[in-house]
Amino acid sequence: MLVKEVIDIIEEFAPPAYAEDFDNVGLLVGDKNSKLTGALITLDTLESVVNEAIEKNCNLIVSFHPIIFSGLKKLTGKDYVEKTVIKAIKNDIAIYAIHTALDNQYKGVNDMISEKIGLKNRHILIPRKNSIKKLTTFVPNKQAAEVRKALFDAGGGSIGNYDNCSFNIKGEGSFKPNEEANPVIGTRGEVHLEEETQIGLTYPAHLEQNLLKALFSNHPYEEVAYEISTIENENQHLGMGMIGELENPEDERSFLERIKHEFNCGCIRHSQFREKEIKKVAVLGGSGSFAINQAKAAGADIYLTADLKYHDFYKADKNIILADIGHYESEQFTKDLLHSYLTKKISNFALILADTNTNPIKYI
Repeated sequence: MLVKEVIDIIEEFAPPAYAEDFDNVGLLVGDKNSKLTGALITLDTLESVVNEAIEKNCNLIVSFHPIIFSGLKKLTGKDYVEKTVIKAIKNDIAIYAIHTALDNQYKGVNDMISEKIGLKNRHILIPRKNSIKKLTTFVPNKQAAEVRKALFDAGGGSIGNYDNCSFNIKGEGSFKPNEEANPVIGTRGEVHLEEETQIGLTYPAHLEQNLLKALFSNHPYEEVAYEISTIENENQHLGMGMIGELENPEDERSFLERIKHEFNCGCIRHSQFREKEIKKVAVLGGSGSFAINQAKAAGADIYLTADLKYHDFYKADKNIILADIGHYESEQFTKDLLHSYLTKKISNFALILADTNTNPIKYI
């Protein structure tokens, strides 16, 4: 098995196209065509993690956070980033980072947090925009079913818990092949009328090339008529954060005590209690101050996230409890999620959870 094959499986789950613009995801170090000896799955890639990969004969590190975030102009070993990259290169170890591509995945980071808390009826807190496209094409009636199936097989026509979704209109198409045409139907120089089906379906933006390949491979015409548009609908299965409900309301203090225990938090910083039971909970792993207003607008009783600054807590304004449970703590189960997913897809190679604790923050 090649490193590339593992990457393909990861990117099927969390497409890099859905990572945030500021991020640096994908293969950061190494040759994707190297033969795989094993994969070490970690939250962060540090020099100590590379050492663990060497010890366990893993030549691929699958990391949530990218060790290279901004540009590297030199590799002299002057800081922890450069030391880590140099050690990985010297030992032929590839490093792949998934980060916000997994943050935006419906079954990703925030779904894992929600599962640990026990949230029901959950959905995306900030649905992704401009990630749904629509394909419209025109096919002779006899070939419409074949083309439609090919588009479904390529990933088109899936809406939430439903697939094979399309809208079809029968009508009459006209065309006149010129002298250089090689028509499948019709005659050069003559107007031809054909009973056709207009097929319309939506698809995730990152699958566009797959859809077009399926269309061109299965459509009978020499020239394929089609239209593509980006629709304004928010993608309810892609985006940042998650919100859901507890099965039974909990006391504010008791709820945070439970979170502190289950997430092994050194401490939890929070805004003023509202003397109201917790029922609706919003979560966002990692730095989540940007989503405070969305959590309030969604009617959350409490918002669990990390890296809140002093003035962020004022934004609670007695309308919500803001709770900072720690960056590492909020994302710590991500490597378990990746390990579980990859293990189901790959059974014949070593997929190892890293033992190294990469949390840089200590508590006294």
